[in-house]
Amino acid sequence: MTTDISRLVRANIAALEPYSTARDEYKGSIGVFLDANENPYENGVNRYPSTTLKERVRGKIAELRGVRPANLFLGNGSDEAIDLCYRVFCEPRVDNAIAIAPSYGMYGVCAAVNDVEFRKVPLGKDFSLPVEALLSAADSRSKLMFLCSPNNPSANAFETEQLLQLVERFGGMVVVDEAYVDFSAKGSLKARISSHPNLIVLQTLSKAYGLAGLRMGLAIADEKVISIFKQVKYPYNIGADTLALAEEQLGRDVSAQIEEIIAQRGMLERILPEFRCVEKIYPSDANFLLVKVARARELYERLISAELIVRDRSTTPGCEGCLRITVGTPEENKKLIDIISDYDKR
Repeated sequence: MTTDISRLVRANIAALEPYSTARDEYKGSIGVFLDANENPYENGVNRYPSTTLKERVRGKIAELRGVRPANLFLGNGSDEAIDLCYRVFCEPRVDNAIAIAPSYGMYGVCAAVNDVEFRKVPLGKDFSLPVEALLSAADSRSKLMFLCSPNNPSANAFETEQLLQLVERFGGMVVVDEAYVDFSAKGSLKARISSHPNLIVLQTLSKAYGLAGLRMGLAIADEKVISIFKQVKYPYNIGADTLALAEEQLGRDVSAQIEEIIAQRGMLERILPEFRCVEKIYPSDANFLLVKVARARELYERLISAELIVRDRSTTPGCEGCLRITVGTPEENKKLIDIISDYDKR
């Protein structure tokens, strides 16, 4: 099924006349700038971000990700792109969005902020993807479907064929959040955007690239979708300092770090089950593990008291008794093992 994107866009958004900034109207970098009501005294950040810098960063990221710049949106974290999906495609109090559960909490938060009904569909046994249940949850007002793969907090990636089934059979936009894709052997759906205009792929520079503090997220989609996102976003959505730091950091080769994280993940998967308190480790395609333990809150407090911070997900439906543990450096992982070993002897 081929989805007509124009049919899904809210009427007021389709008719929107986007705000034009001073930097949109003059794209040069040389001259006396008296066009944007800025403070004229130089301090390094007294000017609005230049279009040239943002396009340069976009081009570099597009090259790293193997996509065309026209298919790439840069946002203030992936959360901006998630919010834009609602603002562009969902009529408040009329349309609805569907998502797997448990999953990333911002899908539901953005739905609430935008006054859009949010329908959760529980994952299957061992967090399998419930394709038919997701489709059954949809009706004529279902505009968005959020699928996090690898999923947070379950850590598993879904099969490409299953994800494409949903893209092809769902009547709205399918948003596949690939924040952890660099740690997965299953790969990305980004190459499918040319044949599936209703597919939006989210990625981030926070995880594999280690740039969480810069808050830069990516949406990869049909050129028409990206064009609408750029019209709706707030002006100067990414600061000049963030863009400059991103440009500098993107020159680093992070492949060795990714390989070590994957290797350390494997080590934790082998060693943690040796402890009596560990009941199960769910398979991970991400840079973290979901670990089911006996007395989860007690172990969580023991780790906290030793200044090792993990995430207690034991009260999340579907994750009862589970802690989510990020894969750290070898030294940090050794500390984790030592603390659990000492706790296990009690």
